[in-house]
Amino acid sequence: MNLAIARTRANVLSLKTRRRWDRLAIHLILLAGALVMVTPFLWMVTLSLKPVELTYQPPHLLPTRFEFSNYTRAWEAAPFARYYLNSIVMTGGIVVSQVFFSSLAAYAFARLRFPGRDLLFLVFLGTMMVPFHVILIPSYLIINRLGWVDSYAALIVPRMVSAFGIFLLRQYYQGIPQELDEAAMIDGLGRLGIWWRIIVPLSAPGLATLGIFAFMFGWNDFLWPLVVTNDPDMRTVQLGLAMFQGRYGTQWTVLMAGTVTATLPTLAVFLLGQRWFIQSIAQTGVKG
Repeated sequence: MNLAIARTRANVLSLKTRRRWDRLAIHLILLAGALVMVTPFLWMVTLSLKPVELTYQPPHLLPTRFEFSNYTRAWEAAPFARYYLNSIVMTGGIVVSQVFFSSLAAYAFARLRFPGRDLLFLVFLGTMMVPFHVILIPSYLIINRLGWVDSYAALIVPRMVSAFGIFLLRQYYQGIPQELDEAAMIDGLGRLGIWWRIIVPLSAPGLATLGIFAFMFGWNDFLWPLVVTNDPDMRTVQLGLAMFQGRYGTQWTVLMAGTVTATLPTLAVFLLGQRWFIQSIAQTGVKG
């Protein structure tokens, strides 16, 4: 009996030790992956703080010189205050409109019964497979015919609806019990009332996730603003950064300084919405 107990204890200790080593190995792999991911950002910050004459010296992950004048030069090289305003207006319009319209469409696909619903949803999903470059010229021709070139409408309206956003929120709404809708209808609420008073409050993580994706998409967009804006006053931050790449050379230190400041809003939005983002992915990922 004592021998069996001793063997059992030894097996338990061996299992605990193996689990600790497995956990340690997983953490080491994750740390190595995190280091690989963060290295370009560290290099960007380091280069943004270098003097111009040291631009092409061997890189260091951590800054050894702190030339903060690069940030001042980057800000003064172009009207970046106007560029940031344009990016904020464009990104804000894209985020608000995508969250609003995608939520309405997703509610219709998840809750309403109408002929051709599933086929129409598949058509929406099919649009995600069409490269943006295919519809670039037709979209520009429509914007030009409407007279929207060099306007906020050109920057916002074509991006007001997202097939990905509709798909994401539809999957999220399918996890909300339909008994809540039935109880609300008994109390006299219509479909819009159910959507606004029940579905929207319960889907805050999904809406926040879509908002984060829409913000990153709008803030980092380069090609579409380049096509539909000719006036320098309508340029966005990403187009302003391209000014540092000249025909005969690139001002790498100033470009990296501008890139750091342009990256901070995206990083701040992700950190603020990280909790809802993780919660939404966890809840959506277990649905069929």
